[in-house]
Amino acid sequence: MSLKYQRVLLKISGEALMGKQSFGIDPSTISRISNEIETVVQMGVEVCIVVGGGNIFRGISAQEVGIERTTGDYMGMLATVMNALAMQNALELIGITTRVQSAFPISSVCETYIRRRAERHLEKGRVIIFAAGTGNPYFTTDTAAALRASEMNCNAMFKATNVDGVYSADPKKNKDAKKYKELKYMEVLGQDLKVMDAAAVSLARENNVPVIVFSIHQKGAFSNVVSGNGDFTIIK
Repeated sequence: MSLKYQRVLLKISGEALMGKQSFGIDPSTISRISNEIETVVQMGVEVCIVVGGGNIFRGISAQEVGIERTTGDYMGMLATVMNALAMQNALELIGITTRVQSAFPISSVCETYIRRRAERHLEKGRVIIFAAGTGNPYFTTDTAAALRASEMNCNAMFKATNVDGVYSADPKKNKDAKKYKELKYMEVLGQDLKVMDAAAVSLARENNVPVIVFSIHQKGAFSNVVSGNGDFTIIK
């Protein structure tokens, strides 16, 4: 079978791991997402993942309670490591060999990010989870995802969200919101569409990495979208 995408990066927000909870990790949700990833791996696609940390800690919100921005961002990066380890555990429970690589050294729990080693893991059929964002404050995990997708020569970056694409407004608040099937990078920037921050969009644009936005809550959505089917918005 000819695959549309040979190597992909899946960006999962921390909030997606909460399920219906208001905080933390929902075991049934992380198990379901792992099964979605397993289906794509069995299709022969090389998969790497960047996971956010908003279900545990958001660095940008920390300023509101008096935590200095840089400190808050590092705390947020550590939250992504916790989510990455939970994701690794869920994947390995169903037999998917997985490696976690952190942008800064935490050698007791995972590997430190080395691009060539990450390439080798993918070539051996392992799923790799990139943790700790870019390793620098002031950058979001969306920017980290665009960076890793570029470094790993991914064919596309799949951004898993709570809605099935990019809309002109929040579809939950505005029933007249228009869904876009396809967008140019510059349209996202020019219209200030809140799908990703500007740094992430610019990085994807500079390195010609298409960004595909879809809902992680629809069963089979990841494998459908990787096959070029289903509901999504493509930014290219």
